Amino acid sequence: MAVTALTIGLLFGALLLSAAKSDQAAIQRQQGLLNLVVGNLEEEVAHNQESATVWDDAVVEVRQRNSEWMASNLGEWMHSYFRHDAALVLNASDGLVYEFIAEPSTSASGAEIAELAKPLVERLRQRLAAGETATGTTILSIGESDLLDLNGRAAIVSVKPIVSDTGEIEQAPGTENLHIAVRYLDGVLLSELGRNYQFQDLAFARSSTLAADVSRVPLRAKSGELIGYFQWQPFTPGASVIKSVYPVILLVGGSALLLMSFLGHAIWRRSQSLAESQQDLRQLAMHDPLTGLANRTTFHAALSERLEKATVENNVSVMFVDLDHFKEVNDTFGHPVGDILIKEVANRLLELGSSALVSRIGGDEFTLIQEAGDLADVERLAEEIIALLRLPFQIDGRLITIGASIGLSFSAPGLEASEITRRADIALYHAKAAGRNTFAVFGNHMEEVLRRRRALESDLAAALETGTQLAVHFQPVYSAQNGRVSSMEALCRWTHPTFGEISPDVFVPIAEQCGLIQKLGLYVLEEACSLLSEVPDGDLGMSVNASAVELMSSGYALRVLTMLAKYGLQPTRLEIEITESVATDTNGKTAAAIRDLRKAGVRFAVDDFGKGNSSFGQLLKLDVDRIKIDKIFVDQIHQGGGMPLIEAIVQMARHKGLKTTAEGIETADQRLALTSLGCDHLQGFELSKPLSRVSTIHLMSGPDSRMERTVL
Repeated sequence: MAVTALTIGLLFGALLLSAAKSDQAAIQRQQGLLNLVVGNLEEEVAHNQESATVWDDAVVEVRQRNSEWMASNLGEWMHSYFRHDAALVLNASDGLVYEFIAEPSTSASGAEIAELAKPLVERLRQRLAAGETATGTTILSIGESDLLDLNGRAAIVSVKPIVSDTGEIEQAPGTENLHIAVRYLDGVLLSELGRNYQFQDLAFARSSTLAADVSRVPLRAKSGELIGYFQWQPFTPGASVIKSVYPVILLVGGSALLLMSFLGHAIWRRSQSLAESQQDLRQLAMHDPLTGLANRTTFHAALSERLEKATVENNVSVMFVDLDHFKEVNDTFGHPVGDILIKEVANRLLELGSSALVSRIGGDEFTLIQEAGDLADVERLAEEIIALLRLPFQIDGRLITIGASIGLSFSAPGLEASEITRRADIALYHAKAAGRNTFAVFGNHMEEVLRRRRALESDLAAALETGTQLAVHFQPVYSAQNGRVSSMEALCRWTHPTFGEISPDVFVPIAEQCGLIQKLGLYVLEEACSLLSEVPDGDLGMSVNASAVELMSSGYALRVLTMLAKYGLQPTRLEIEITESVATDTNGKTAAAIRDLRKAGVRFAVDDFGKGNSSFGQLLKLDVDRIKIDKIFVDQIHQGGGMPLIEAIVQMARHKGLKTTAEGIETADQRLALTSLGCDHLQGFELSKPLSRVSTIHLMSGPDSRMERTVL
């Protein structure tokens, strides 16, 4: 009995000691993790601010004290997107010009926050006045942040200057407007931390509790001032072991060897569970939870590390991959299908880029880092990625087709990670501008092209707002049978004060990409309708061009019919010219718009038929009234194969009951040949160039207008 009692006593002593050490180690790990999380939160708040504070628009709108804009971009948006609890904007004299408080009843006021953050503001002003700039791979602007006591609540307070992202807006150092972001370390944040990092009963306390079973971490400002404590029920694997095996030890005390073996195995299992939990936490901090790929943090760390090892012979390449039309997939099929698609894309990238570090840094944005000894190898990989991502994805019984645009940049002596990623981003922009589903390698000329593109975007918005620089001209379309004007085509022209005449091939894609296409299309439509209302000939038709982006926008059909009603015009007098690309719309929005307008009497024509990817197969998918034969065929009418092709198009159109218009006619021989082939209508410089509004009204309203409009 004595030996048994001694064995049990020794066993209990060893077990208690082991449990205590295991519990202490677990608590220390949790304390270290929580300190790391708080530090990362402070950096995250500052990083989140830069999404809106490093921005030309922010500098301009804050200068103009545009409260609505500041609320949408610097206050309410920060709260809804990043869950910031408060946001302030200070002027050059540190006066409060805007404030947003998410929960005014429980939070400090804007004036109180500004007063408590005053030391941070003063330090930042001094650094800005001294000309200090941001360094590193991810920081775009300098700032000041700290943990502060805001009327009894601990909070992360970060101050950032509102500066230009292009560098084109100059501000005197130290006079910049400042943005203050606040994230309270309680409430919703505590729930998120507890859930994401497995802290049980995580809470904030002003003073430390005396309970022995509670673990705590002090929160201190950079000055050393104690703000409060994070407290939680610690993870104690050792105590769990004691609780689970205590009855067993009492019951089987006579089997000391067996009991020790059991306890040793139990302790090993608990230790393994703890190690796996720690591994899961590290995985969560360094990898994307949806795909398991490296996240933005890991990407920047890996890029910096590889750049340190790069040589002239062995460069590093960075590849930005952005999915084309991913938003349409989310809008059409829902976010669950979008998430599955992202996973499938990640698998395909891992399959091709096995030697590269593949990361996901945003919703539909991926990056690859790899050795770049040979430029041709990297370009070949980019081509393979584009080809692979264009193949359909089968998800829940659906075939979904997207694409990808890729930007490439390469390391060079003296280039930091932030500069290389910026260059890859610029190259990606050019790849998208080139028509998507392609890649671009960064070149020095791209920055100038990008600056001009941004200038054109801004100038086009201003031109539409003021109604200057833009004008609509009208080119007559003639009947091939009697030579009289049957309709007019409205053509938009942009005369830029600096760059001169800007081609529609340039400014229409810009309008589509920066969200101005609906406004531009409405401007042209109103000019066309107002001219029709002034022309006495009630049979004269008018055609306007509409892009696929316009047709897919909600309410397009209603806007067109409203405009016709405004000027008292019959819908049958309007013809909308579309391209065959609208046939690729998989969600049916364009088909619905065409169907509604045709039901009202509006006619449709396929513009530039025969150009690019045009085909008879695509035409069969479109419900239209007319096809316009592209100028490329008209130019080749007297060359080998040109005339038979036009004849085939005309015959096909007649078979479908469609009218035909030949555009781009420049010679009398072309006019005669197209008339003989049976084209219904003709258009081109040989007949008439586009006319100004005044000239068009004169042409259609002359004393003998029917004869004046006869040219054949």
